[in-house]
Amino acid sequence: QVIKCKAAVAWAAGEPLKIEEVEVAPPQAMEVRIKIHYTALCHTDLYFWEAKGQTPLFPRILGHEAAGVVESVGEGVTDLKEGDTVLPVFTGECGECRHCKSEESNVCDLLRINTDRGVMISDGKSRFSINGKPIYHFVGTSTFSEYTVTHVGSLAKINPEAPLDKVCILSCGVSTGMGATLNVAKPKKGSSVAIFGLGGVGLAAAEGARMAGASRIIGIDLNSDRFEKAKLFGVTEFINPLDYKKPIQEVIAEKTDGGVDYSIECTGNVKAMIQAFESCHDGWGVAVLVGVPHSDAVFATSPVNFLNERTLKGTFFGNYKPRTDLPGLVELYMDKKLQLERFITHEVSFADINKAFDYMIKGESLRCVTNVIGN
Repeated sequence: QVIKCKAAVAWAAGEPLKIEEVEVAPPQAMEVRIKIHYTALCHTDLYFWEAKGQTPLFPRILGHEAAGVVESVGEGVTDLKEGDTVLPVFTGECGECRHCKSEESNVCDLLRINTDRGVMISDGKSRFSINGKPIYHFVGTSTFSEYTVTHVGSLAKINPEAPLDKVCILSCGVSTGMGATLNVAKPKKGSSVAIFGLGGVGLAAAEGARMAGASRIIGIDLNSDRFEKAKLFGVTEFINPLDYKKPIQEVIAEKTDGGVDYSIECTGNVKAMIQAFESCHDGWGVAVLVGVPHSDAVFATSPVNFLNERTLKGTFFGNYKPRTDLPGLVELYMDKKLQLERFITHEVSFADINKAFDYMIKGESLRCVTNVIGN
């Protein structure tokens, strides 16, 4: 049956979201309809809401960091059932393609992130509408709605005892940052790590470095107000590029006897990406790019930096396979080995979801969790 529910609809770029009554169609083949309990705001939502440097697609229901419960399943869905607790993820795991079968990749051929697609894969149609007019989806999740429809491959079944207002942030930011460090950079115990950008993803990357046993974790950010908070995530020293006249990669080289062993870039700024790569020590340095740049951005560095045996890597979602790996991250939290509460700085009601955007624009929040079921 079609469900009528509330959703926060983005009607145009930069305009406040509006709580509307939408119709949510039943799930089709290999799809699942879920009831969202909690959703958080990620910078990617803000980026596509502003539509600066990306393809504008409106009206749209944004949101991709969330937790909820399965309401109904479509034809062919066998590994999820009504009542299962799930995390929706912006990139999926079909389990059948070369990437899903590879131990090296999590970039599913079928369900990899597609920010331009506003419809479902199966039939090219939206499951959302208002008075018969389609409302576009966002990265296959659209969690700023009381109910949403996703492909089954974009849902991770998790421990039903997990508090959804906490584990919802594993759907994107925390997993992305932590995985970039643990799964991609793979720092050795006692090594040095530089983190470019101390937002939610950057602090998760720092947390990964701490868990790996790094001895020096250097945080680089233009906002010095973030430095004190970053200590909670293992950051041992701080650099604000505005305090120096020389390129920050030179500053880092001087402070670390030639460069850090590993660097993780979490800003999406191509200048910071270049700085992160050039901050690595020659001979063994590894840089990992996490942030999503402007669509026209170009990465430029001297080929000699590669010839001198520096390595540059990239990652989506920290190289975690959503369905396979997310349940384990939830268990890390349940076992008190991962402290998600540190990342959650604000909570708002669904009716006040625009406040979450305000907090992020002002740089006041790491993660703001929205209570959808409580409205």
